[in-house]
Parts: sequence; structure tokens; C-alpha cells
Amino acid sequence: MSSNAPLLSGTIEADEDAPTVPSGSIGSSQPRREPEVLVPGTQANGSVGNAGTAEEGGIAGILKQSSHPMSLAFLYLFRSAAIAVYVLCGLFTDNYVLSIVVVVVLLSLDFWNTRNVAGRTLVGLRYWNHVDEEGESTWVFESRDPSRPANPIDAKMFWIALYAYPVGWLALLIVSLLKFNISFLPIVILALVFNLSNLLGFTYADRDAQKRWANSAFSSGNILGFGLGGIGGQLVGGMVRNSLGRVLG
Repeated sequence: MSSNAPLLSGTIEADEDAPTVPSGSIGSSQPRREPEVLVPGTQANGSVGNAGTAEEGGIAGILKQSSHPMSLAFLYLFRSAAIAVYVLCGLFTDNYVLSIVVVVVLLSLDFWNTRNVAGRTLVGLRYWNHVDEEGESTWVFESRDPSRPANPIDAKMFWIALYAYPVGWLALLIVSLLKFNISFLPIVILALVFNLSNLLGFTYADRDAQKRWANSAFSSGNILGFGLGGIGGQLVGGMVRNSLGRVLG
């Protein structure tokens, strides 16, 4: 073997061509999308989610959740209007008689509406005074069936109105006494009589409804859904009725 002979004969062929890497922009057919900033209550497409509209605050939200929005609106309308006219009447007129008449009319409308309409529709309670043939006066209370509970919003707003507005009239009474404004004292006293009458009437109507519900629930010894018949049921039912009677007055 000759020393001048090459170790390898022939030519070295190149390997197979490397796979080509695709060039260009990926998804160039789609337009470029700007980044979005999401805030609570919105979806990715920018629309407000259902959770944002489910609960609304303010007067509009309360009226939407109310089962009787007209009754609730007129309850607060008459009561607020009476106080507003009493406080602001001096800015629009100097006629004392006209101011007295307007406030008394508003108070009368509020008293009738609260006792006959708002109480019956919002909380299912009603009361009135009955005079029999012998001249004896008795209070009569009506209440809705416990199987049909009142709307929580309606009940809450009704009791707030019943307790808040007498406090406002009491504050106006104190202010009148401190300012020696004796001419308007009869209006404030009349407003307190009307408001406190409805407050006491519906408070006792509510207690009477709870008593009657307790009596119907425990008359057969049915306590918390467990029937207790016979002498045991009568004994337990009587004990619970007596205890509830002491608590509720």
C-alpha cells in the first residue's frame, strides 16, 4: 500500500437538508387585540355581569326588591311631606292657617294609609277599635297567615318608618319648646299622637300575631316539627304557650 494514497477515497456527501423553519408572523390573519383591564363587575367583553345588576343600592334598588313598591313609596311620601312642609312652610308663605291645614291633611293621609294600606300590604297586619252595642271599646287585630311571610325589605322599611318618624317629630317638639314657638306646638303634638298611635297599634298587632301563631303551633303538641300526642303533647304545649305569653306580654 502506497503511503501517498489517501485514507478515504471519493467525496463526502452532505447530510440531508435540515428542516426549514417557517418564517413570518403567527396568526397574521387575525387583527392584533389590545390588552383589556378587567374591573370587578365586568366581563371580558366589557359588559357588566349579572352580579352587578342583581343588587342595586339606593331608593331604586329598595323599590325593585319590594313586593309592594307603591305602598312603600306612599308610606314614606306622606310622612316625609308632612315634616318637610312643617319645617319649610315659613320659607314659602306667611299664612299660618294654610300651613296648619296642609300639615294636618298630610298627617291624616299618612295615618289612614299606614293603618289601612301600608300595614296590611307590607307586613300583613291591621288593627282597629270596635265599639259594641253596650258601648264597650275593644281593640281588634288582624294578621296574615304565617305560611305567607312578608317580604324582608318591606317589613324592614315599614318598621323603620314606624319608629324613625316619631323620633323626628319628638326632636321638632323639643326645638319648638326651646325656641318658645308656641303657635306650632299643636301641630307637633297632633303628629306625635298620629305616629305613636300607629306605632303602638302595629306593635300590639304583631305581638298578637305571634301569640296566635304560637297557640296554633303548640295546640296539638307539634314542636319544631315533632308531633307529641296525648297527655304529653298537651302538657308541653301548655307550658310553651304560658312561657310565650309571659314573654310577649
